Parts: sequence; C-alpha cells; structure tokens
Amino acid sequence: MSTDILVLAHRGASGYRPEHTLAAYELAVGMGADYIEPDLVMTRDGVLVDRHEPEIAQTTDVAEHPRFADRMTAKEIDGVVVTGWFAEDFTVEELQGLRATERLAQLRPESVTHEGSLRVLTFDEVLQQRADLTRTSGRTIGIVPEIKHSTYLRGHGFDPELEVLRLLEEHDLNSATAPVWLQSFEPTALRALRAHGYRGRSMLLTEAQGAPFDLREQGTTCVELTTPPAMERLAPWVDALAPAKEQVIPWTPEGALGEPTRLVDDAHEAGLEVFPWTFRAENAFLPADHRIGAGPAAHGRMVDEVVAHLEAGVDGVFCDHPDVGVEARTQFVTAR
Repeated sequence: MSTDILVLAHRGASGYRPEHTLAAYELAVGMGADYIEPDLVMTRDGVLVDRHEPEIAQTTDVAEHPRFADRMTAKEIDGVVVTGWFAEDFTVEELQGLRATERLAQLRPESVTHEGSLRVLTFDEVLQQRADLTRTSGRTIGIVPEIKHSTYLRGHGFDPELEVLRLLEEHDLNSATAPVWLQSFEPTALRALRAHGYRGRSMLLTEAQGAPFDLREQGTTCVELTTPPAMERLAPWVDALAPAKEQVIPWTPEGALGEPTRLVDDAHEAGLEVFPWTFRAENAFLPADHRIGAGPAAHGRMVDEVVAHLEAGVDGVFCDHPDVGVEARTQFVTAR
C-alpha cells in the first residue's frame, strides 16, 4: 500500500455544497482533502467544462431559462436515451450564465441553500483554482479529473483527451510527478491520452456490474477488467484502479458490509494502486449495519465504512464528505 493514504474530494465537498463549484472545492481543501475531482464534458465551442454529465438539467438551473426551452431534446448516451439539455448544445458563455444546483436536494438540504450564486466552471478555471488552493493552504493540492463519455464526445466531433492534455501542458502539469491523476471508465480514452503524450498518472474506473462502453462490442466487462490477467495487461499504461467500493468489500444479501475480495491484493501485485468510490455519509448510501436511524438523509457510520476499506489495503478513497474521510484516515493511521 502507498505510504500516503489519499482523500479524494469527489466533485469537491459535494456532501455540503453543490458539486463541481468553487465553493465545493474550497470547502474540501479546508476539510483536509488531498485532491479535488472535476468531471469533464465539452461545450459546442470545444471548451472543457466541469459538469457531472453532458446532460445539465440535473446540476444547473437551465430549465428555468425560457430562452433555452427549445434546446431540450433527447440523445443516446452510452446506449441509454436521455432527455434534457446538453452541454455540447451550449457555448461556454451561455453555460457560464447558468447557476449550479444541488443534484441530491432531498438528501442535502444544506447544500440547496447555496444555490443561486455558483456558476459553471471551465477546466482551465479549476486548474487555476488548484494552484490557488495550493498557495493559500500551504500544501500541495492535487487534481483528479474524470473525462466523461469519451466515445459519446468523439461521436460529436470532439477530442477530449487532446484538450485535457493541452490544458495540463499550459498549467505545467504533464509529468510523472505532477499532482494529477486522470480517470476514465473507458480504457481506450486512457490509451489515447498516452498516445497524445500524457506522461502523468491515470486510473481506470470500474463498476461492480456492466461494461465500459468503448469495449462493449468486444464483450469486455468491468468484472473481467479487475481479474489478475487483465490487471497485468493494464499495468504498463494505467497506474491505478478506481473500483466501485462494493468491488472491494461486497455487501451481504442482507445489505450489511461483508468481507473483502482479493481485488486490492491482486491490483497491488500487478503494481496498481486502488482508489474506490464513492463514500457518502447519508444512510441512503451506507450498508445497512452502518446506518444510524431510519431517515435516508441522516448521517450514519461512514467513518467505520472507510476504515474497513483502509484495513483492506486501499490507497485512498473518493468521498462526498471529505472531512469524514480525513477523520477515518486519522483513526486508521493512529491505530496502526
């Protein structure tokens, strides 16, 4: 296991502020997170922007703007038809006139109170904020961008990997020692980054079920990608796996936290680090035996869930509530 356990702020401190905003990233760093995580999609004019998905109605107030009503449409993303408004149908100027909203409003009413003033960020702005947070916090703050739906974006004429690399170069972050990890669910996107000249670290995201969309025609599944032979093949050009947390410790049929799989040990034997996602404090996202009370929005025993994964050997964790992740890390390190 890495000597440094990383707390990766999933979309910023997204358990407390609308995700992918300056406020979410600033709060995450104030809570002790080591890395901030932007999700990247593209605008009509080819600008990388920080949104969870190409469909933006879930995370912005676009539906409240009558002048954009005629841009509501349906598109197929990774084999699923989605109805809404899409980043690639807007210029960056238009997107930045919108305001970020809380995607999980029923579970995170505190976050809802911060809506109305937080705008959509470009990737360039997030990279600048990372540098600013490094300076103001007095410690190196990393960034772990996820390129979303590369196959989909390429189908619309974009090359997101090339644009990500261009901006990393501009910010002097394309090196093996830079505080950057690039992520994708699509192995071909990570290969494309290497082909374009990316010299930093990368991680392949996997799910407990399903398949990466770019390899769907080959029949490759996420389960297959986390087998020892697949990890050995990935290791020359991927530095880490980012599995769904249930791939590290599955839940029992009763919904309780079970026993660790061999995924972490197998990954480490292949030379890969492991960063599971996503740890959230609300009961709605916790194993049954880690919940406190009956309300889905109430906070349960996320500390204990994270500690269990640290005991299983993971190298870091993606957290919506980075303060809880930091507390769990402290508890784990102190007990060693």
